[in-house]
Amino acid sequence: MNKTCSVIKIKDDKGKIKECEVLFLFSPKDSDKNYIVYTDNTIDEAGSKRVYANIYVENGEKKELLPLESDEEWFTVESILAKLEEKSKEG
Repeated sequence: MNKTCSVIKIKDDKGKIKECEVLFLFSPKDSDKNYIVYTDNTIDEAGSKRVYANIYVENGEKKELLPLESDEEWFTVESILAKLEEKSKEG
Protein backbone atom coordinates (compact mmCIF):
# COMPACT_ATOMS: atom_id res chain seq x y z
CA MET A 1 0.00 0.00 0.00
CA ASN A 2 1.29 3.44 -0.88
CA LYS A 3 0.30 6.40 1.24
CA THR A 4 0.07 9.66 -0.60
CA CYS A 5 -0.97 13.26 -0.02
CA SER A 6 -2.24 14.34 -3.37
CA VAL A 7 -5.40 15.78 -4.81
CA ILE A 8 -7.34 14.54 -7.81
CA LYS A 9 -10.06 16.29 -9.75
CA ILE A 10 -13.11 14.26 -10.65
CA LYS A 11 -16.38 15.01 -12.37
CA ASP A 12 -19.43 14.24 -10.23
CA ASP A 13 -22.78 12.90 -11.46
CA LYS A 14 -23.91 16.44 -12.30
CA GLY A 15 -20.80 17.22 -14.36
CA LYS A 16 -19.27 19.46 -11.68
CA ILE A 17 -15.50 19.19 -11.12
CA LYS A 18 -14.61 18.38 -7.51
CA GLU A 19 -11.23 18.22 -5.83
CA CYS A 20 -10.74 15.08 -3.76
CA GLU A 21 -7.97 14.11 -1.37
CA VAL A 22 -6.28 10.82 -2.20
CA LEU A 23 -6.13 8.73 0.96
CA PHE A 24 -4.08 5.87 -0.47
CA LEU A 25 -3.30 3.75 -3.50
CA PHE A 26 -2.74 0.02 -3.41
CA SER A 27 -2.13 -2.97 -5.65
CA PRO A 28 -2.92 -6.36 -4.12
CA LYS A 29 -0.28 -9.04 -4.69
CA ASP A 30 -2.88 -11.40 -6.14
CA SER A 31 -4.18 -8.89 -8.69
CA ASP A 32 -2.88 -6.83 -11.59
CA LYS A 33 -5.27 -3.98 -10.73
CA ASN A 34 -4.45 -0.70 -9.02
CA TYR A 35 -6.92 0.84 -6.59
CA ILE A 36 -7.40 4.39 -5.35
CA VAL A 37 -9.25 5.42 -2.21
CA TYR A 38 -10.18 9.08 -1.83
CA THR A 39 -12.53 11.52 -0.12
CA ASP A 40 -14.23 14.77 -1.00
CA ASN A 41 -14.17 15.57 2.75
CA THR A 42 -17.96 15.83 2.96
CA ILE A 43 -19.87 14.25 5.82
CA ASP A 44 -22.72 11.77 5.38
CA GLU A 45 -25.96 11.57 7.37
CA ALA A 46 -24.31 9.34 9.99
CA GLY A 47 -21.57 11.92 10.63
CA SER A 48 -18.83 9.96 8.83
CA LYS A 49 -16.50 11.28 6.19
CA ARG A 50 -17.49 10.08 2.71
CA VAL A 51 -14.86 7.79 1.20
CA TYR A 52 -14.80 6.45 -2.35
CA ALA A 53 -12.82 3.69 -4.05
CA ASN A 54 -12.16 2.92 -7.69
CA ILE A 55 -9.93 0.89 -9.92
CA TYR A 56 -7.24 3.27 -11.21
CA VAL A 57 -6.06 2.81 -14.79
CA GLU A 58 -3.26 4.85 -16.33
CA ASN A 59 -2.48 4.43 -20.03
CA GLY A 60 0.10 7.00 -21.01
CA GLU A 61 -1.50 10.40 -20.45
CA LYS A 62 -4.99 8.96 -20.11
CA LYS A 63 -6.06 8.30 -16.51
CA GLU A 64 -9.35 6.64 -15.74
CA LEU A 65 -11.35 5.65 -12.66
CA LEU A 66 -13.44 2.51 -13.04
CA PRO A 67 -15.94 1.05 -10.58
CA LEU A 68 -14.99 -1.81 -8.30
CA GLU A 69 -16.13 -5.04 -9.90
CA SER A 70 -16.86 -7.39 -7.02
CA ASP A 71 -17.85 -7.71 -3.38
CA GLU A 72 -14.36 -9.09 -2.76
CA GLU A 73 -12.81 -5.80 -3.96
CA TRP A 74 -15.09 -3.81 -1.65
CA PHE A 75 -14.22 -6.13 1.24
CA THR A 76 -10.50 -5.54 0.60
CA VAL A 77 -10.94 -1.75 0.59
CA GLU A 78 -13.13 -1.79 3.71
CA SER A 79 -10.62 -4.02 5.53
CA ILE A 80 -7.77 -1.62 4.80
CA LEU A 81 -9.87 1.36 5.92
CA ALA A 82 -10.78 -0.41 9.17
CA LYS A 83 -7.11 -1.18 9.88
CA LEU A 84 -6.10 2.42 9.21
CA GLU A 85 -8.88 3.72 11.46
CA GLU A 86 -7.81 1.34 14.22
CA LYS A 87 -4.18 2.51 13.92
CA SER A 88 -5.21 6.17 14.05
CA LYS A 89 -7.16 5.55 17.27
CA GLU A 90 -4.11 3.88 18.83
CA GLY A 91 -2.06 6.95 18.59
